[in-house]
Amino acid sequence: MAHSDRNGPALHGWLVIDKPVGPGSTGIVSAVKRALRAGGYAKVKVGHGGTLDPLASGVLPIALGEATKLSGRMLDADKAYAFTVRFGEQTDTLDLEGAVIATSEMRPTMATLGAVLVQFTGPIEQVPPAYSALKVDGRRAYDLARAGDEVVLASRSVTIRSLTVVPADAGTHGYGASAGEVPPSTGPGFRRDDGEMTLEEATLLATVSKGTYIRSLARDIAVALGTVGHVTMLRRTKAGPFTLQPAISLDTLADLGQGRALEQALLPLTAGLDDIPALSVTPDQAGALRQGRPVIGIAATPGPYLATDMSVPVALVESDGTGLKVVRGFNL
Repeated sequence: MAHSDRNGPALHGWLVIDKPVGPGSTGIVSAVKRALRAGGYAKVKVGHGGTLDPLASGVLPIALGEATKLSGRMLDADKAYAFTVRFGEQTDTLDLEGAVIATSEMRPTMATLGAVLVQFTGPIEQVPPAYSALKVDGRRAYDLARAGDEVVLASRSVTIRSLTVVPADAGTHGYGASAGEVPPSTGPGFRRDDGEMTLEEATLLATVSKGTYIRSLARDIAVALGTVGHVTMLRRTKAGPFTLQPAISLDTLADLGQGRALEQALLPLTAGLDDIPALSVTPDQAGALRQGRPVIGIAATPGPYLATDMSVPVALVESDGTGLKVVRGFNL
C-alpha cells in the first residue's frame, strides 16, 4: 500500500538504475518519482544523467534533489558500452526495431574485424542516426524519420577511447549482466576455403566521449568491413563514475520505495564528482559561498573544487589561485 504523507526526508544524491530493455529514460524518472511518493519522502527534483534508448539496458544515473545541479556534468562524461552487431542487414533505425533497408552476403572474419577497429579508435567523424533525438529545424529527427521525411544530419566529431572485441568464449563475465544478456562474441557463419570462420555477429566493448552514437559506430564498422549491419544488443556498463556495481533493478527500486528504505541505494551527491578534489572552508566562508559571493584569501592550485564545510558539500567552485568563485551552489 502506498503511503500518502510526504513528511519523510528530502533525498539528495544519486540512484543508479540498471535500466531494462523497454522503458525510455523519462519512464525511469517517473518510476523513481513513484518510489519517492510510495515511501512518503519529501518532494524533490528528479533528473537523469544521459538518455538511454528504450532498446538499450544498463547504467542510468538518476539525480535527486541538489544532485540534479550536476546532471549536465554527467551528460558530458565518458560512457562505456557492450554491444552486438549483426552483419548482413541494415535497418532504418540501425537496431532491432527498424525495417531492413539494405542486405549483404558479405561476412567478416575475426581477423578482418580486428583489423578495421583501429580506424574507429581515437577522434573520428560520425553521422548520427536519423532515428535520434537530435533536432532538425526545431523538430526531433526521429519524428521526421517516422513521418517519412528525409533526414540529413551533419557529421560530428567524437572520440572512441577504446574499442575491443569480446572473445567468443567470454560469455557474460564482467558485465554485471544476467546470464545471456551479453552474448559471446561470435555467431559463426561458415568456414571459408582458407579455414577462417566468418561471423554472423560480434560483440564489442567501447568507451566513448559524449555525443557518440553506438548505432552509428556499428553501421560504420560494418560498412568498413564491406558489408552492412545493425545493433541487436546494447548495454551501458558505465556512465561517468557510475558502474553496474551499485545499480538496482526497477523491482528493487519499487520495493525500497514501499519499505521507505531508498537511502539504502542512495549514493551521495559527491559520487557524481569523483574527479573534483574537495576543499575545506570555514563556516563563515561557507556562508559567503552559499550566497554566491566570492571568497578571497584561500590559496589553492587554480582549477575546480568542491567546497565543503565539515564534509557537507557547499558549492562547486573555481579557484584562481588566491580565491574562490561559485560555479554551482548546493542548498544542503
